[in-house]
Amino acid sequence: MSTRTSATRYARALFDIARQESDIAKVDQDLAAVVSAIAENAELAQVLASRAVPEAARRNIIVAVAAKLGAAAPVTKLVGLLAERRRLELLPEIAEVYQERLLAHQNIVQADVTTAAPLSPDATKVLEASLSAATGKKVSMRVSVDSSLLGGVVARVGSTVYDGSVKTQLQKMRDQLVAQG
Repeated sequence: MSTRTSATRYARALFDIARQESDIAKVDQDLAAVVSAIAENAELAQVLASRAVPEAARRNIIVAVAAKLGAAAPVTKLVGLLAERRRLELLPEIAEVYQERLLAHQNIVQADVTTAAPLSPDATKVLEASLSAATGKKVSMRVSVDSSLLGGVVARVGSTVYDGSVKTQLQKMRDQLVAQG
């Protein structure tokens, strides 16, 4: 079974429990905080990954970390369970899948936008509104800059790519000219 499949199962269960017992957005934040705490503390990550550390000690350590961060009960239970099963390495992917489920629940879609130059706040709002109209959902954008585009924007929303870059337009014109002969 792939790690993505396992992470998806844990994330789905966490989401279902969070909807019943807790605040789904807080669970997302708490899960991200635990992942971040482990990633930022090399010593903690090393202890949690060590086979020499007994399951009970590993569980107590990660539960204490979650409690210190003020994590919601479902997050604390999940990290304790993952520690007992020696599956803590799934935590970053579980957090990613959980966030995807949360965004889908909130009717928000993630868009990865690449531009040739940094966008002004007004241009960002206009682009976000255009993508929202195209998808029929609220759009959350991650913007990056790639000067090789020459100009324009490339937006990836799920498996759909909206390519309005000058580079692509020039390539299409080149292909047409070559085809004509």
